Amino acid sequence: MSQTCQHVIRDLQQYGICVLDNFMGKERAESIHRFVVDMYDSGVFLEGKTVGLNNSADPELTKNVRNDHIAWVDGTENNCQDIAHLIATVDTIIVNSIQTMIENKRLEKRVIGGRTKAMISCYPGNGSYYVKHVDNPNGDGRFLTTTYYVNKDWDTKIDGGMLRVFPQGWSNKVLDIEPILDRVVFFWSDRRNPHEVQPSFRTRCAVTFWYFDAKEREEAKAKRQSS
Repeated sequence: MSQTCQHVIRDLQQYGICVLDNFMGKERAESIHRFVVDMYDSGVFLEGKTVGLNNSADPELTKNVRNDHIAWVDGTENNCQDIAHLIATVDTIIVNSIQTMIENKRLEKRVIGGRTKAMISCYPGNGSYYVKHVDNPNGDGRFLTTTYYVNKDWDTKIDGGMLRVFPQGWSNKVLDIEPILDRVVFFWSDRRNPHEVQPSFRTRCAVTFWYFDAKEREEAKAKRQSS
């Protein structure tokens, strides 16, 4: 765990993004894969929505931006113990890493104000995608994105579905990340990391959750209440 935190701290400080493989181990990764596939096949997923768009007024507008399907879990659902373990593991890493960065004065002081539930997203193939976007462009409180991939035997040359990141300051470079089984990606959620999901030609699944900055989150809630 200590070594993992060191990798996260180093890469977030230097690049604003960190990629770790073999994160949960083969057995747990395959268990999470089975849970996600079974859940998707059960038909409980809904079409993904886009922050800032009135999706109910024009659902086709959202489809032009993203066409994944999503469901939310918190780890207490039936047969969800391995996702609960994933969430708990990431919680420990993030809390320790952020605290260390603050203590070393490599990050402005902030208080982690909780996180979202885990969003399971599945792109159904047939060229499904998510256009270039920023997770938190308008200060909604999210400051760190975590995405864990559960795609077995994935070949981007055939299956597509690459995560392409456009890190701020890399004017002539992009970072391409294959969504392979048991890979986790951490990155700052704000305008430092625009990213896109390139067209997928096979069902592509991930588990994503966001950590909140307590102050920004409260300010965002107050702004919504006063508007």
